[in-house]
Amino acid sequence: MKTRSSQPDKFRAGSISWKGGGLAILLMLAGSGWGAQKSQAPGPAPGATNASPAGPPSELAAPPQVLKASFINSMDALDEKHQLAIGDRLSFRILEDEEDPKPLLVTDSGELELPYLGRFPAVGRNCKELAQAIKVELEKEYYYHATVIVAVDAMAKSRGKVYLTGAVSLRGPQDIPSDEVLTVGKAVSRAGGFTEFASKKQIKVTRKAAQPGGQERTYFLNGVDILEKGKADCDLPLEPGDMIFVPERGIHLR
Repeated sequence: MKTRSSQPDKFRAGSISWKGGGLAILLMLAGSGWGAQKSQAPGPAPGATNASPAGPPSELAAPPQVLKASFINSMDALDEKHQLAIGDRLSFRILEDEEDPKPLLVTDSGELELPYLGRFPAVGRNCKELAQAIKVELEKEYYYHATVIVAVDAMAKSRGKVYLTGAVSLRGPQDIPSDEVLTVGKAVSRAGGFTEFASKKQIKVTRKAAQPGGQERTYFLNGVDILEKGKADCDLPLEPGDMIFVPERGIHLR
């Protein structure tokens, strides 16, 4: 025979009934976070940090046009585009020496003053061509193997000058910018164009000998084709020291 408990059927705390209400209280406490462990804020995912990596920046991150000789370790990486000009500032080293790069200047004679070799022609060559030529000479007497690194630290504003005379508006010298190819057509345009009596079809360009004892060269160009008809293939890239002469009509050149 079952006996009835002496405790009341309901236990009241405030207005909440324990019987049937106990579950509600537990759910309320759980919702407020009571009894739960404090969660930790998630850390950054692997590889998703903004912190800079330790150590110096990668040499490969630098654009090729600003690489210095101290960052280049292979002759294959040397510049092949820029033709060296008077006033260019270079850095030079031989990897096997394990020394810091040496600063060099392309002098007014178009040469560099190199260790072991002395004066060495540089104008008109790119860095790779120059390094290969130096390597050949060094390995004749001074090195079994030489890894020669040459880089441009600063380009001269001008690669030299050309000279315009005759029937152009502004006679005299013009600089050859180091960052562009100056042609006869450009030079005449920058000189203000032809005068009224110019013989436009008889532009004469005289170029001095490339090597001592060599012969100068002469070119004849048709300025009408170049400047009025836009025939770029008839134009001539200029070199330092070139003389451009535009005669007046009635004068015949030989």
